[in-house]
Amino acid sequence: MRTVRDDTGDIFVLVKESGDSCKVRNPETGEETHRKRDALEPVSGESPLSTAARAVPEPARRILTAAPDDRALGLLVDLRERGPHSVRYLLDATDLCESDLLGLLTEFRAAGLVAETTVMGERGYATTDAADEGLRFLTER
Repeated sequence: MRTVRDDTGDIFVLVKESGDSCKVRNPETGEETHRKRDALEPVSGESPLSTAARAVPEPARRILTAAPDDRALGLLVDLRERGPHSVRYLLDATDLCESDLLGLLTEFRAAGLVAETTVMGERGYATTDAADEGLRFLTER
């Protein structure tokens, strides 16, 4: 498996080579097509596994890489479903200590998943559009 680019700049995962043609998969759609070998060039520096991960929408990938465990993911879900929440509320309502809560919120802010806001006159947090979109993808049944 390798990452390749065609002459229009589109990125594919090389699935199989045979003679002068190659079978490639579009990582975003999953569609497999055949292309001429000489119309493809290797993409250096991009793992084919990273390319394959493009099948998952970027906002969902952002959540998957930022949430280290179920409690962190649950915090995002709760902020989306019932938030925004003040920091004081989150400390009272969750089993997270202050440093763990603030550490997660800092990571989520850095990933663009939560934004600071004011809730009843206190500092609080709400999910961003990117978090809402990613969570919708992850929770659709």
